[in-house]
Amino acid sequence: MSGHSPKPTVGALPDATADSPFAPVALTRLVWALFAASVAVLFARLRLGGACEVPGVVAVDGLTVLLWVVVTFFSGIVHSYSRRYMAGSVHETKFFAAVFGFTVAVMALVAADNVALFWLCWLAMGLLMAKLIGIIDGWPQARAAASVARRYFLASSAFLGVALAALWWSTGATTVSGIAASANGLGGPVWLLACVALVLAAMIQSALVPFHGWLLSSMTAPTPASALMHAGFVNAGGILLLRFAPVVTLDATLMLGIVAVGATSALLGKLLKNVQSDVKSELGCSTIGQMGFMIMQAGLGFFGAAITHLILHGFYKAYHFLSAGGAVERTAPPDHEDHETGAVGSAVIVATGLAGGALFAALTGKGTHLDSGLLLVAFVVLTTLHAARNVVARAALPATARYGAVPLVFLPAIAVYALVYQGISSVLSGLPVVEAPAELSALHALVAGVFLVTYVAIELGVHERSRRLYVALLNASQPASSTMLTATEDYNEY
Repeated sequence: MSGHSPKPTVGALPDATADSPFAPVALTRLVWALFAASVAVLFARLRLGGACEVPGVVAVDGLTVLLWVVVTFFSGIVHSYSRRYMAGSVHETKFFAAVFGFTVAVMALVAADNVALFWLCWLAMGLLMAKLIGIIDGWPQARAAASVARRYFLASSAFLGVALAALWWSTGATTVSGIAASANGLGGPVWLLACVALVLAAMIQSALVPFHGWLLSSMTAPTPASALMHAGFVNAGGILLLRFAPVVTLDATLMLGIVAVGATSALLGKLLKNVQSDVKSELGCSTIGQMGFMIMQAGLGFFGAAITHLILHGFYKAYHFLSAGGAVERTAPPDHEDHETGAVGSAVIVATGLAGGALFAALTGKGTHLDSGLLLVAFVVLTTLHAARNVVARAALPATARYGAVPLVFLPAIAVYALVYQGISSVLSGLPVVEAPAELSALHALVAGVFLVTYVAIELGVHERSRRLYVALLNASQPASSTMLTATEDYNEY
């Protein structure tokens, strides 16, 4: 690169505490103070119950305090990590201001009851994330990525605005709680318009297919910003559907459509992940798939499960993004096949999945009736089993030992999932709709059957035998051309 010595000198890492600007230090301490305050509010709510509100403006309920704790914790981790990551950068203060502003916008969003305030927070959240994606001035690809993301987020805000205007027109309510209270009287074309707009806004913000382009084009974002994006920002779709659950749960066909949308993204995200050659793109495609699972759970009527999934996925994805560099350093070519083969391996996986499903059902009571809870259990088993197999696959174990290790990892993991789900559901219990299971229909069976067959085919690597499919997946996962880094000089720091 021009201006650089051909023999780079490796020195000590910058000291994040020396000569650090005032803003990063102050904002890091402030966000951890917000976390401590949020934990205190959560404990007070669990102990005393009730809700705090400014009528017509904000309402602090179970979802609010739970997400305050989660958001401030993730933000605190990102702030602390960034103290060293951004040390010495000319953009350090601007970066910290944007991250803290994003944190405040999300905290305000989950507390907002007034629909205008809710919409403004949604818009601010998107604009601040776009700013983080293009935080580096003078880097054309970063500016282009920010522009791509901004267009998507403005479209999401426009859809949400249409939905809120339609709901206000139908109910006369100017608050989210007022709309929820009047939801039983909704119906007709205006209600349908509002629901479609809500679902589209959620899909864009959560980067579901076919709106995943902004996420895969955002690789120019600093790693801590990517962690915040994948651990927090994309979860907004699930939060939106929970806030307006009384509206979207009125029609079983609409809920089934949400399940189908989530299932499509879950499968395509998994397929797209398989053709990626770099860590951040692979994690991005994984997020697309996991957000699909989250939306599926909401579509099945289990909004508490969707919130549980987004929180657990947030911890998982934040860790993987912040440790991505170390993961690349440690990665070596595997000395075994990725796909378990043979009757014994398949039998172990099936038996483990059935045992995990029974354990989840026993701990949560879901899946014990002939309703959408059965599908919830199946999808939770699939996602948790997949994560357990990934953990075991990274270990240097022979095939037979890996088969035995999968149950040892999976069964405790699904038990923890079930217990966290129960705890979160109890915190959310005061909301208008936390669970709305639907009776199983032939269409549910069709969607579940297609999903299961496709999922198993992907696990067996059937898609790898088609060159045409590989090329199609590679093309579908390409970021916007203006955001791609194609020359060595593109990686210069500005």
